Amino acid sequence: MTYALAAPLQAAVHERLTGDPALAGVPVFDSTPGETVASVHVVLGSEDVRDRSDKTGRAAQHRFVLTVAGDGGGFHALKQTAAAVEAALGAGLTLARGRVAFLRFERAVARRDRDGTRRRVEMTFRALLDDN
Repeated sequence: MTYALAAPLQAAVHERLTGDPALAGVPVFDSTPGETVASVHVVLGSEDVRDRSDKTGRAAQHRFVLTVAGDGGGFHALKQTAAAVEAALGAGLTLARGRVAFLRFERAVARRDRDGTRRRVEMTFRALLDDN
């Protein structure tokens, strides 16, 4: 197993999202932003990595979460942004190290925070990365 591809994957996801014209003006953060943030934004979230190496080489499965969040209003703008995130990542990624064997959208959950003022769509993706 190798965890060495986690940082290159995160960098490639961030680069793709910040460079995609459909997401122009949507900030992408590596951590939960403070209170002074755009109404709709994307936060890179948690990641679970499992070994998928075999006799041909080292590989790992990465399940990672991207959160599209915003305050006020309904879910419509968040769902549109989530669809743009999915489309952007569906175009394939190039890593600084290793390669993406596949990258798939797995699921999304739309939620309101307890106080009802903020909304979010948590999107889970699965990537198989080869370190060959």
